Amino acid sequence: MGGQPSKSSEAAAHEKAMLDRLRTMGVREEGDYVEIGDGNEKGGFRGPNREAEGLPLEAVASLPADILRDPKNRLALSALSSANPQQVLTSLSAQVADQQIFNIKIPFEGGPITNQRSSGRCWLFASTNVFRVALMKKYNLESFEFSQAYLFYWDKLEKANWFLEQVIDTANEDLDGRLVQTLMSDLVSDGGQWDMVYNLVDKYGLVPQTLYPDSWSARNSSVLNTIVKNKLREFALRLRKMARDPEQTAPEIFSTVKIRMMQEIQQIMTLLLGPPPKPTDAFTWQYNDKDGKAHELIITRRDFARDISSAEFRVNSTVIKSMISLVHDPRHEPLSLLTVSRLGNVVGGRGINYINVDINTLKSTCVKMLKAGVPIFFGCDVGKFSDKVSGIMDTTLYHYNLGLGSSLLGMAKAQRLLAGESQMTHAMVLTAVHMDEQTGKPVRWRVQNSWGTDPGDKGWFVMSDAWMDEFVYQAVVDPRFCSKEVRDVVKKVPIVLPLWDPMGALA
Repeated sequence: MGGQPSKSSEAAAHEKAMLDRLRTMGVREEGDYVEIGDGNEKGGFRGPNREAEGLPLEAVASLPADILRDPKNRLALSALSSANPQQVLTSLSAQVADQQIFNIKIPFEGGPITNQRSSGRCWLFASTNVFRVALMKKYNLESFEFSQAYLFYWDKLEKANWFLEQVIDTANEDLDGRLVQTLMSDLVSDGGQWDMVYNLVDKYGLVPQTLYPDSWSARNSSVLNTIVKNKLREFALRLRKMARDPEQTAPEIFSTVKIRMMQEIQQIMTLLLGPPPKPTDAFTWQYNDKDGKAHELIITRRDFARDISSAEFRVNSTVIKSMISLVHDPRHEPLSLLTVSRLGNVVGGRGINYINVDINTLKSTCVKMLKAGVPIFFGCDVGKFSDKVSGIMDTTLYHYNLGLGSSLLGMAKAQRLLAGESQMTHAMVLTAVHMDEQTGKPVRWRVQNSWGTDPGDKGWFVMSDAWMDEFVYQAVVDPRFCSKEVRDVVKKVPIVLPLWDPMGALA
């Protein structure tokens, strides 16, 4: 029937000996998982009573030759050692199945495809791509972008202030403790969350990209981040030293010193990003509609943000304020409220809150949103089982088992979170879904990315439903499309996750 040749008796005996040795070392076979506790079980967890063992030289030295006795492995070696393994192992059937064909699609997706370049601003691009749909219909536009750089400037500034306030508040904590080290490690990330977007739009409003386009440092944020992080860490040590000096602990002293520090940070940002439009003043926006007619609008930034609804699309400031983040975190019970300690951007702004639901509730709510014509901001782990060139995200995209004899889907979603194997890394926009006409279940989803038009289908990606189950963690939805049971979760006392929790990752 075309099966592979049997292993030699020598290889089989060697494999059995190796397995026996692994069992004596306490290694469990695939599929046999240990329940992961919090270390606080009665009596404490002491671990196995054993001595650490090195690798047996004879066994590891002879294993490569044993592996290559199998002709399939020799063929795999030839292919995988001379090319990108993912390209070699790409599944043709997955590429055929994941087509840009959808039977539920919002009537207007907005455009153009945006490009965040070499920056981590995906959350700002995804959110403004959601906002612009209503505005484009309202003003009859062929294409439009809000200024992501405008929000980026104020977010960096607010995060710098947030960080310094956290430093002052944790001055009694050990510098080498986990909390302070976590604060010091990712103090002004490019990334963010929906609640952070709301804070920025509520305080600073929105402007068209034509009034504040990207600078080089907005498109390539690494140098800016290096400089700002350097200064903030320097300032953090100074503030911690002040906090230990009884003569400098008066609130007004801290305020004066922090204001000077923030002025220095803002000077750096202004020179690298360019001076942003003044958020307290009105701006004049001149534009052509898609019929070629010229228009002029004079409006404040906050009023511009509040006035982005149209007859077809209900995405105004009131709706933006009410939107909720559904997450699928299987480490916690469904219908629990989650928040992350010390995660935010605007001091005095809205905190980060997630309503944890099962994956089917998250997906069914997304389907309702798309049927109503509303695009959806969502967060995922974009690097897993995805191909940037084809724009396909599918758990069957690569034949790892076939080529390497090992699966990369051996952990459940909760286990990947616990082990640090997965977390939210990217935000994009859902605009369509293809439903199986017989089962009524989703098959694949259409994704608007912010990596320009070269990747995927002119910038559009496609996500299999199975991939969504495993690697999508968040969808921001209008509560109108949620059950009362889900909406009422916001009334619960939240589970407070530590800053270093995977759900504290910023997309």
